[in-house]
Amino acid sequence: GKTALLKALLNLKNGQNDTIDVFLDIAEKTGDLKNLINAEFTDKFYKGQTPLHVAIERRSFRYVELLLTKGADVQAKATGEFFQHNAKQGFYFGELPLSLAACTNQPRIVTLLMLNPHRRAEVRDQDSQGNTVLHILVITADNTEGNTKKITEMYDRVLFLGKLEEIQNNRGLTPLKLAAKLGRIQVRLLKHMLQREFKDEETRHLSRRFTEWVYGPVHCSLYDISSVDTNESNSVLEIIVFGRDNRPEMLEIEPLRSLLEEKWDMFASKLFLLNFLVYLMYLIIFTTVALHRKDGQVPWTEPNNPSAHLKHNKPPFTPSASESVDLQPPFPVEGPVDCLRFLYFCGRREYVGLLVISLALAWINILYYSRGSKQLGKYYVMMQNMILGDLLHFLCVYSVFLFGFSAGKTPKINLRFTVLEMFKFTIGMGDLQFTDQAEYKEVFYVLLICYIVLTYILALNMLIALMGNTVERISSQSEIIWNLQRAFTILDLERSLPTCLRKKLQVRREHDEYQGLFR
Repeated sequence: GKTALLKALLNLKNGQNDTIDVFLDIAEKTGDLKNLINAEFTDKFYKGQTPLHVAIERRSFRYVELLLTKGADVQAKATGEFFQHNAKQGFYFGELPLSLAACTNQPRIVTLLMLNPHRRAEVRDQDSQGNTVLHILVITADNTEGNTKKITEMYDRVLFLGKLEEIQNNRGLTPLKLAAKLGRIQVRLLKHMLQREFKDEETRHLSRRFTEWVYGPVHCSLYDISSVDTNESNSVLEIIVFGRDNRPEMLEIEPLRSLLEEKWDMFASKLFLLNFLVYLMYLIIFTTVALHRKDGQVPWTEPNNPSAHLKHNKPPFTPSASESVDLQPPFPVEGPVDCLRFLYFCGRREYVGLLVISLALAWINILYYSRGSKQLGKYYVMMQNMILGDLLHFLCVYSVFLFGFSAGKTPKINLRFTVLEMFKFTIGMGDLQFTDQAEYKEVFYVLLICYIVLTYILALNMLIALMGNTVERISSQSEIIWNLQRAFTILDLERSLPTCLRKKLQVRREHDEYQGLFR
């Protein structure tokens, strides 16, 4: 489906190809001009691409202007597989000529397409995925300084010509929400979008920050938090906190940081303290009942025993089970409690083992509330990273050594006893009398020395070194990770409030000139 005009545009030399003017002149004389300049590729890979797309891609302002004067379609969409967002080897630019010029940083062509007298590009037009030109700029941005500068300049230029930030794509995301969703590489762009401020009266209404007063290095600003605060569904704050990538860094951007601080001071800290006190009261009652448990018969089978009711009740306030790995309490308690309740009602004495496990995990779970304190929260972050990282890897390797060297047992010694004795050697408490029952002592001593070198000397010292590196690496990030954990808690507590109460607690500031802004 490649016409002569498309081939000529694809083969420019120093930005020129004299045959293009000849083709257009012939087509105009034969009355076939419109069909020629709007002829599309028919191949499924490049389907929909027109000469205007090619001229823009070749960065030829002269031929773009020429095609527009001849009546080129400025709303033609390139929908081939090469131009799809999920294409492995392709270039997604939003299908439209305007989006292509914008994401390839051609401001003159963008202005020409939007302001040319022949046929102006509809700036609010969307591609097959519902993305406008602003969505495309967000998608094509990365977090490098040079790219961010070009993208933000183009973003503002398009914004001046048409207010597009309220338009949602097929996934229900505005350009601002999309930048938050793609936060892994959009931190700088998101910061510009949240903090942009225009001084000119004509464009001032497009600002999201308004400086109220400045005194030396101190200033006070008002921020537009529409689409940011949680009073709207799928807000920027929720997308960032419950997202995946670069969440800690994004929460340091204003007004997100101040907004979370305001929520914490206003209601979240008080609710968090109340939850902690109720959970602590539950633990005290649970522990008291467990310590005064009668030996022998299962207590609930005894008549007039009021303690039975307390033992199979769950705490009224427990941390949310839907939290991700890095945000949930240290250990899950609900599983052992459910098994405990089942065995308890079945009259099985095995419930005592699960009772002890549940009691220990319940007290360890109190570390969840350490995020309420900055110092304890930072310490817990480092401990959590070491447990889920270094210690977990060590246990996987150590288990292989332990069971591998314990496998060679004599008929008189079972595997459980051997594993226990080998573990004692790991922590320096081994007893050599254990070797008396070995049939081939020379082989046993060789294996024992290898085991001690690999575990007690090598593996344990590697664990200590790795933990030291983890502390050094995480110490600079522990505060922002703690901020993320606290942000998760704030939004989780806010969700638990009734709708009427949430509206009263919205951290908005009313002002005569700027309505619904946050300082």
